[in-house]
Amino acid sequence: MDRQADLRFAAGSKGYTIAWILLTFLGLFGAHRFYMGKWISAVVYLLTGGLLGLGLLYDLWTLNDQIAQVNQR
Repeated sequence: MDRQADLRFAAGSKGYTIAWILLTFLGLFGAHRFYMGKWISAVVYLLTGGLLGLGLLYDLWTLNDQIAQVNQR
């Protein structure tokens, strides 16, 4: 089981805990996307309230994978 967890989460400059805290408390403003370096979508989130909440739901579902992709770059 630990082997699967190691393969799924990539170590890197962006921390999972910080991204989750930002998403939880400031997700509607796109703070987690600013943190991950996704500037264009972060500004869109800021202006539209997380794409009217739908983008926020998407990020709740896929945040770990998004961070893993950012850390692999």
